[in-house]
Amino acid sequence: MIIIGEKINGTIPSVKQAITERNEQFIRDLAVRQVEAGADYVDVCAGTAPEVEVETLKWLMDIVQDAVDKPLCIDSPNPKTIEQVFEYARRPGIINSVSEEGDKCEVIYPLIQGTEWQVIALTCDNNGIPSDVQTRVEIAKTLVEKAQKYDIAPERIYIDPLVMALSADNKSLLNFVETLTTVKKMYPTVKFTSGLSNISFGMPLRRVVNQAFLTIAFFAGMDSAIMDPCNREMLATLLATRALLGQDRYCRNYYNAYRKNKIGPVKEEK
Repeated sequence: MIIIGEKINGTIPSVKQAITERNEQFIRDLAVRQVEAGADYVDVCAGTAPEVEVETLKWLMDIVQDAVDKPLCIDSPNPKTIEQVFEYARRPGIINSVSEEGDKCEVIYPLIQGTEWQVIALTCDNNGIPSDVQTRVEIAKTLVEKAQKYDIAPERIYIDPLVMALSADNKSLLNFVETLTTVKKMYPTVKFTSGLSNISFGMPLRRVVNQAFLTIAFFAGMDSAIMDPCNREMLATLLATRALLGQDRYCRNYYNAYRKNKIGPVKEEK
């Protein structure tokens, strides 16, 4: 399971304040903590007004790249913003994201053509997020086929089916899994990813729902999660699921994480 650390996002109040105050140390520490907890990529999202997004995103990218030796996941709803900051990335990472909205594919795909960059592809279009599986599958198919025109192979694409809140759609997880399995039959090497918190929106004990979603989605074949690796319960769920699926020989990663106090009850200082 590939972990994309989600915490450097300007929509989070503490990060927004750090951006406003240009608190480099806060951003640096947040990047380091996520990587130490197991993040494979560090997502950077300005979450600011459009007129300062490019400047802010470059500022975040520079700090994170100086702080940790992990690739970035450059995150913006505006493909033109990604286009402007792309050259400041020091190594290939992930672009977050493309979709069938507007001209996103036409901007992002040529940008990463001939590179090792990967891309998250959202199953939405100008009509929004579809509620049915078939439309999501068709959008995913279109996104993969468009990518192939730019020599971007399916294994460089992370499909995100945009899971809906379970409180609004009782089949949300089932639709996610059906979309995943259907698309993977068409493109066996394509990857799948998802954020973990949307499914529990509006529900009590959200963390329990999020953990259950992670376990089931992982079992169904999800390759990546956009998550907070510093969340001890969520990381424990991920490591336990990996061990249960036979992906952790002798449960070494699980044991090591416990011994290093990354999961389990917080150890009190004596």
